[in-house]
Amino acid sequence: MRFSRIAALCCIILGPFRFANAENYAAVKFLVKPGPHAVGLKVVEQYDIARNFGSTIGQAGPSARAERSRPLQTLVWYPAQKSARPSVTMGDYLALMDTEVSFGKPQRTRDGDLLKTWLQASLGQSLSAVRDAHLVTGRFPVVIYAPSFSSTSWENADLCEYLASYGYVVVASPGMGEKSRESTHDLSGVNAQASDVSFLIGYAASLPDTNMTRVAAMGFSWGGLADLFAASRDNRIKALVSLDGSERYFPGLVRASGTVHPDQIRVPLIYFEEGDQSLEEQDRLNSRFHADGPSVLNQWLHGDLVTVRMLGLFHPEFCSIAYRNEELWEKELPNLQVADYDREDGLVGYSWIMRYTQAFLDFYLKQDAQAGAFLKASPTMNGVPKHTMSVKVRPSAPFANNTVVKPN
Repeated sequence: MRFSRIAALCCIILGPFRFANAENYAAVKFLVKPGPHAVGLKVVEQYDIARNFGSTIGQAGPSARAERSRPLQTLVWYPAQKSARPSVTMGDYLALMDTEVSFGKPQRTRDGDLLKTWLQASLGQSLSAVRDAHLVTGRFPVVIYAPSFSSTSWENADLCEYLASYGYVVVASPGMGEKSRESTHDLSGVNAQASDVSFLIGYAASLPDTNMTRVAAMGFSWGGLADLFAASRDNRIKALVSLDGSERYFPGLVRASGTVHPDQIRVPLIYFEEGDQSLEEQDRLNSRFHADGPSVLNQWLHGDLVTVRMLGLFHPEFCSIAYRNEELWEKELPNLQVADYDREDGLVGYSWIMRYTQAFLDFYLKQDAQAGAFLKASPTMNGVPKHTMSVKVRPSAPFANNTVVKPN
């Protein structure tokens, strides 16, 4: 969202860690208990034939038509039967980059090689999912995950696997621009990713284990903004999870759309925000991208709003692979650190993001009353360590006689 494509590809994973060593990065473990289900992972190579992508000048026939269409390498995490086969590693996820837009034709990229270097210590680390594990019987709520600017579908694999273990089918594709693998900071770019979200909802409807009456969209950074655009146009989306989403940083793009009106959206939203966004930095972002506009969150009046401020986290820490990046944690941009919070504090904070995301989805998609009580309780009552987060819950306000009734 703020730097080059390389930084965006790594979820802008920048920051200091003074006492790290390779073993720390090879053994990342978040402080949450997995759910009752084993986790399966399915990788699907499919095209959205309704949209063009790239060029196949001089070619004809079905193959050329497919290659002109938008490629969407789709990852599906799902509740699965237990399997004796080994689970996927970080290296397995990384290998997916080679065929993101070149199905069946692996192409190494400079970005992939750099990311491999930066994640070297953790490439052999096993996560939870098992490729093509057998489904468990049942139909489960759906979560569509939208990655950050130009990023990979698996940038938050830990969170996606965690939700699948608690009975969700999570579907994701890479963050891309309208005509290329590169995202673009403009309306065409965010509209393209929003259309990906809707396409994936349609794909999820074809799966045998999904309950399409219970669909949420979840996104990090630019993906949060794409989810907002999608929700404004797609009434299949019943809840939104935004991980420091760009709707907070680029409200001018929302205004410029002419069609996205936060004050008319009626779905619940949980917004996790970083703890140290200065007014000066916000002004720089607005000036650079001509993105000044009214606050999206202030306009969110007709859907429940849960705002979670992560006191010690800066933007990259809302992405789980950030905690495995040895190079950037130790050497790059130490000025991004918030106060004296370090990487270990980040692991704690991210773990609570996972827990609150689960509770939000359990309440709004599964109607779990206990999860609703968890959201309304203070962080201290929920066992959150002091100085980790603050939570505010603002119930939706009804429309009355065509007049907005604002909450007190």
